[in-house]
Amino acid sequence: MIRIPLLFRLSLALLTLIPPVCVAQDAADVLKRAAEAMGASDLKSLRYIDDGIGYTFGQSFKPGIPWPKITVHSHSRTINYETGSMRDEITLSRAEPKGGGGYPPVAQQKNEQFISGAHAWNQTAGGPVAGPRFITDRTHQLWITPHGVIKAAIRNYATLQPRGKGAKALTAVTFSEAGRFVATAYINADNLVERVESVIPDTVLGQSNVVTQYSEYRAFGGVKFPMRIRQAQGGFPVLDLTVREVEPNAPADIQVPDSVRTAPEKVTVDKVAEGVWFIAGGSHNSVAIEMSDYLVLVESPLNDGRALPVIEQVRNLAPSKPIRYVINSHQHFDHSGGVRTAVAEGAIVVTQIGNVPYFERAFAVQNRIAPDQLARSGKKAKFKGVQDKLVLRDGARSVEIHRILGSPHNDTFLMVYLPAEKLLIEADAYTPLPPNAAPPSPANPNSVNLVENIERLQLAIDRILPLHGRVVPIADLYAAVGKAAP
Repeated sequence: MIRIPLLFRLSLALLTLIPPVCVAQDAADVLKRAAEAMGASDLKSLRYIDDGIGYTFGQSFKPGIPWPKITVHSHSRTINYETGSMRDEITLSRAEPKGGGGYPPVAQQKNEQFISGAHAWNQTAGGPVAGPRFITDRTHQLWITPHGVIKAAIRNYATLQPRGKGAKALTAVTFSEAGRFVATAYINADNLVERVESVIPDTVLGQSNVVTQYSEYRAFGGVKFPMRIRQAQGGFPVLDLTVREVEPNAPADIQVPDSVRTAPEKVTVDKVAEGVWFIAGGSHNSVAIEMSDYLVLVESPLNDGRALPVIEQVRNLAPSKPIRYVINSHQHFDHSGGVRTAVAEGAIVVTQIGNVPYFERAFAVQNRIAPDQLARSGKKAKFKGVQDKLVLRDGARSVEIHRILGSPHNDTFLMVYLPAEKLLIEADAYTPLPPNAAPPSPANPNSVNLVENIERLQLAIDRILPLHGRVVPIADLYAAVGKAAP
């Protein structure tokens, strides 16, 4: 038996009697000093401009390797702390050929992204497009900015966790933004936010760890702001930026468009062949295939918000038949973000065999911050791995699942072929352009690779059911790569 000295026991007892308000008050003092030192107290809005290196989170060429690198040519961020709004204007280009993201690899792309309260959207050439799947991430990014994290910590009654890190003593304050994230801000001896460690819900990983580092602070009209911002997520870098300009209390009137405020989750169902339905209506499509005694769902993308209404529509197509399989085209997070939802519905996940260990680890992690459908169901994921080919068949139908070899987009890439109907289902390898649009020049390497795989496998195809865009004849794909259709 280990004997604890009486004095030590009394000390422990006294500590347990200290009311939580004392800890909260200590944290409040730390945050007050940080707010004063950084100029956060009277800061209502902020605009800063930076450039550097980024990485496309969730779009790795293979599961478990670093995210693909991009060049951030310019990034302007405008934040309104009073309304919880933020606008990002980004000009970027690919910095490596493999992995997810847009093509061509040299051209610069411009993105305009927004968050305001419970609404997120992107500004496109056709107008604002609601993006509910971005709400959590953008809310998190807003409130872990150097001044945002101080304001959020005060608002959410952060608690104090003093600890030493190496040679420097950093004071840690921890808080939770309900349903969005949990964060710990590390404040140095100069009362400046040096690092933020946070955990956010993730549609694939369950929860994702984020580490954001701020350094090289400078003063701008009474406000101190870091000139270097680095961030890692899911174990790999996502940002390394150099700040060029800072404007405290900049104009930041960010209004939610009416079309975004009232945007529904639209799901359309079109019958393309007997027992085959094209499920569209959003940015990502799915396909339902009826077998003799069960249904196959090809792709469950994005998140619960998309996957649940898709699954509901699919169940209505054949109410007496369960969804036995969900076929995942590849592990990129936008295309696999609804797979957890399908698992909660009892579906077996069909994916390229290289994805199975990655998904097994990810799906074992529960989303405790904002429990998703899988966490609420308590079910465990079951997998059916595809090496290069797998065939699902019954007495009436054959569904061929083929690996796409040699793609620069993804190494664990699948497409689905229905030989009797001469239909091909694919994601990201080819996205049809609007009707009568000129073919791209140069041709998209992903589309060129898709044609190579179709010809390698000698698939007889009449139509393509893309998981982005509209159903088109095979001739459209060949025109896009500058070849005559067979």
